[in-house]
Amino acid sequence: MHALEIIFWISLFLIFYTYLGYGILLWALVKLKERFGQKKFRPILLADNDLPELTLFIAAYNEEEIVDEKMANCLALDYPPEKLHILWVTDGSTDTTNQRLKKWPEAKVLFQPLRMGKTAALNRGMREVKTPYVVFTDANTFINSKALRNIIQAFNDPKVGCVAGEKRIHINNKANAAGGGEGLYWRYESTLKDLDARLYSATGAAGELFAIRTDLYEEMKADTLLDDFILSLRIVMRGYTIAYRKDAYAMENSSANIEEEQKRKVRIAAGGIQSIARLFPLLNPFKYGIFTFQYVSHRVLRWTLTPVLLFILLPLNTVLLFSPERSLLYAIFWLLQALFYLAGSYGNFLAGKRIKNKFLFVPYYFLFMNANVLRGFIYLYRRKGIQNGTWEKAKRTDIGTGLNASNFPE
Repeated sequence: MHALEIIFWISLFLIFYTYLGYGILLWALVKLKERFGQKKFRPILLADNDLPELTLFIAAYNEEEIVDEKMANCLALDYPPEKLHILWVTDGSTDTTNQRLKKWPEAKVLFQPLRMGKTAALNRGMREVKTPYVVFTDANTFINSKALRNIIQAFNDPKVGCVAGEKRIHINNKANAAGGGEGLYWRYESTLKDLDARLYSATGAAGELFAIRTDLYEEMKADTLLDDFILSLRIVMRGYTIAYRKDAYAMENSSANIEEEQKRKVRIAAGGIQSIARLFPLLNPFKYGIFTFQYVSHRVLRWTLTPVLLFILLPLNTVLLFSPERSLLYAIFWLLQALFYLAGSYGNFLAGKRIKNKFLFVPYYFLFMNANVLRGFIYLYRRKGIQNGTWEKAKRTDIGTGLNASNFPE
């Protein structure tokens, strides 16, 4: 077989495996484990008197528009108020965030004028946390009322060092390509996280809602871009697992438009690449066993090799189409790829016109997401020498959606 053909088929396999094949294989492994393996750990439902104290940690920068709604959400959570400590770290904020928080005596606020980024804020704030558990959440997300109880339940398993909540995207009737694509992506991602946790461990936690045993916190470099990912996987490196609770979720609005979504995706991709380098020991299957398989399949391939292979596949296919060994199979694959890119391009055109077409959100968002991984390499290179973790926030759709803990379905 020609060398180009070998590269083509390996590339095609890895692309399929990364985005669909791993999910199928993971589902099959979970079914086998749950049928023939050890019984699933059953968390104990704790009475109020037995619930531990915990800190709800919110790192915020210039969040004046959402402070009051977020605090109302926090106080509506179903958890004994005397055991719930609310901590805001608002370093660098220049708007009225701190003034608004003064109206809420239930919140403890740490502030310094210097802005060093979210990771530095976490490091500073965690020195003040005295409770055995800490739950991290973002200022612009709303948590369902039973979230904290459901998270704490998972810690009854001594092997669990971190609990990941579910991230959900609130999409209004005028959902754009960013909102539609982001919502679909997170539904699929949530399914994979649940299956990962059922097999052995989730492969990371999202900063919108996750919790850790406080004594497992390790300070991170201030320039860390994905603090939630690094923090949660360092806990795995210490021999613990990451549990996943679908019944503890954070809801947030979708990005205001595709340009704002691109800011998020590029930063996340850059952070993913940075994380892989900093979590290099996790690539050792002799030490981390099945978790290395999960980590490489779910995370590493998406942030490194697969996006590159995706965008060279069509040119490679074109060369093979006109080679002496050309076959009908290569023509079929070329046509399928061309149609996919055409659908994605038309989705891009409609997004620019603010025309809603959920069918075309899929190919467009898929290509958009992978293109931003390549941009992530450039973003990370340009940050070389920057010693803080600051970034430009992506704007979300209108805040006043009426989301609150009191009206979330459980």
